Amino acid sequence: MSGLPVFIVEPNAGAPPPEPIEMPVQDLRAPPQGVATLPTVSRTRAGRWLVFLGCAALTAIGTYQMVKVVEVGDISALEWAFISLFAITFGWIALPCAAALASLLLPPRPLATGNPKAPLRTTTALAMPVYNEDPVKTMAALEAMARALAAAGQAHAFEIVILSDSTDSNIWVRETLAARRLRSALQDIMPVWYRRRWRNEARKSGNIADFVTTWGGRYDHFIVLDADSIISETALVRMAATMEANPRLGILQTAPVLAGGESLFARIEQFASWIYGPVAAAGVTVWTGNEGNYWGHNAIIRTRAFAQSCGLPELRGRPPFGGPIMSHDFVEAGLMRRAGWAVRLMPDLEGSYEEGPPSLLAAATRDRRWIQGNLQHAGVLGAAGLAWPNRVHFLIGIMSYLSSALWLGLLGTGLMLAAQALLIRPEYFVNEYQLFPTWPRFDAERMLQLFVLTLVVLFLPKMVGLARALADRRRRKMAGGGARLAMGVLLEILLSALYAPVMMLMQCRHIYEILSGRDAGWGPQQRIATGDSWQAVWRRHRWHFLIGIAVSVLAFYLNPILFAWLSPTLLGLIFVLPLSRLSGSAKAGRYLRDRGLLVVGTETQEPAILAARRELVERASPLPADGLGYLAADPAEASAHFAFNLPPPAGARGQPDVNMLLARQKLADARTQSEARAWLTRTELAWVASDQKLLRRFAELPPD
Repeated sequence: MSGLPVFIVEPNAGAPPPEPIEMPVQDLRAPPQGVATLPTVSRTRAGRWLVFLGCAALTAIGTYQMVKVVEVGDISALEWAFISLFAITFGWIALPCAAALASLLLPPRPLATGNPKAPLRTTTALAMPVYNEDPVKTMAALEAMARALAAAGQAHAFEIVILSDSTDSNIWVRETLAARRLRSALQDIMPVWYRRRWRNEARKSGNIADFVTTWGGRYDHFIVLDADSIISETALVRMAATMEANPRLGILQTAPVLAGGESLFARIEQFASWIYGPVAAAGVTVWTGNEGNYWGHNAIIRTRAFAQSCGLPELRGRPPFGGPIMSHDFVEAGLMRRAGWAVRLMPDLEGSYEEGPPSLLAAATRDRRWIQGNLQHAGVLGAAGLAWPNRVHFLIGIMSYLSSALWLGLLGTGLMLAAQALLIRPEYFVNEYQLFPTWPRFDAERMLQLFVLTLVVLFLPKMVGLARALADRRRRKMAGGGARLAMGVLLEILLSALYAPVMMLMQCRHIYEILSGRDAGWGPQQRIATGDSWQAVWRRHRWHFLIGIAVSVLAFYLNPILFAWLSPTLLGLIFVLPLSRLSGSAKAGRYLRDRGLLVVGTETQEPAILAARRELVERASPLPADGLGYLAADPAEASAHFAFNLPPPAGARGQPDVNMLLARQKLADARTQSEARAWLTRTELAWVASDQKLLRRFAELPPD
């Protein structure tokens, strides 16, 4: 280690020269002044009437039917509670139903895109924020996109910017090495830049804001990519060309399709995304118009418009409701539109992909953060100057999780009504001079009609998606034919119905934790199907299993018919343990794939961009598992690592960084590298990987 240089000649060689632009923090209590108006076109206005009047009409019909079902003389307070919960939950499923119908009557018109074959005149950053991710796959995706753009003759208009917030020193070292290799591989094709922040303020939104304020002047637009995102060159060029052709367009959001999933759970989600996703995206586009939404990734953003209008304030109070805005994307869309810029969804654009969670438990972990972020939007809902569709986006986001608590309340109220009917003696003579008794009655025929109506409203968007897929010869062929496509839809409905009650209970618990003041924190996402152990499954689901057993016994005791009605919900809870473990099984996913079930087009006809990423991952040179040991053993690599990264932040005079001092002292006391690793925290290990003197001391220690 004695060859390690003392001074770095070119610090921060990974990042481009700064070209800062200002990003003022927005005042949610006062809208910006002098905002240009964007008129609502008649087609969007008609779509809004269709969607929201249709939703209201369906909800009114369903609620009226429910009132007639439970009506026996005067309706009790408990029955009114049941009717109210039913009305809200029925309205929740009626909205996507009405949107799906509206998309058939008023299919969205595409935006003007200019000539996508002409050379682009602007510069766009392919910005990928990463947080303790696998560098092999992320760099492979970026390289695949860069080479595809070069083949299309448009590489001159793009640059790659990797925005790291990684805190694990081993991942950071691998990340730096992989980014340097990527720069070398693309040196004649496209610039590759890399920046790792030392302070992870405001999480992903802070990461993007730091990029915009430091280097935003260099780029006309930037495309936000998640670590599992990949977009074809055709889609990338069309996105940039659309921004060039529409100067008042601030954000253009694609409708990414899930791809690459191997486990059972991932296969269910990506099949649903492939079949029903286009219907959902078209339905949203019908009524949003210029007041579309932003989902945080696979979208292109006009840089200066974003800087001008999307500086996020911190919310009052402490987490989970106060502090930095977690689900920043919805808020940024609302603020962008508030400032006079259009936010549009592009549902017809193919070639935008992402990956889903590999198991039920992984989905629940992700949902924990999303629920907190969406509930936090209650503090933004009343912000001054927002367009009403943006407020609807916030409400939809809140309801997407709050509906679980409402469904649980509906089921609980129904059980209470059933118990009341069995255990409490009915009052047959409600009036003093009544000659004939009033018998309790149950309108079974009307209840059956309501049940059928509910099924139609619930499944109509899926049936529209199936019909569109069956009518599309190419899609039908990709799925293995119409019969396999229909069987896949039935299987997806069945499996989703089994997992739904478990997700409902987990989301209810998350809501309770948030309301109790527990913050979700910030951890890396699980993206690989490794399978969950029986111990992990039992630990997370034991109460779901016991609740399922208890409710089954109670329902059967109260009324066997009630048990039969609840059985679709109870089955998922009773069999939650094997279902959850099976959800993360790649073997189960392959079993279905080999039989042509839940197969999507990206598997039978793999897009070139996905194939290119897969091949690059397979050919990638291995990265060191022990990043710190790798630097300690190779002075040249250590020097390159230091040069590629931002130096540690300089402390104020007389106020040295505590973590640096602790790392120095622990290394001085340690007798072996193993002992030092055991003592050093994650933050202190990062200091060792960033400071030449600390790394030299670590290298001088014997390994054992």
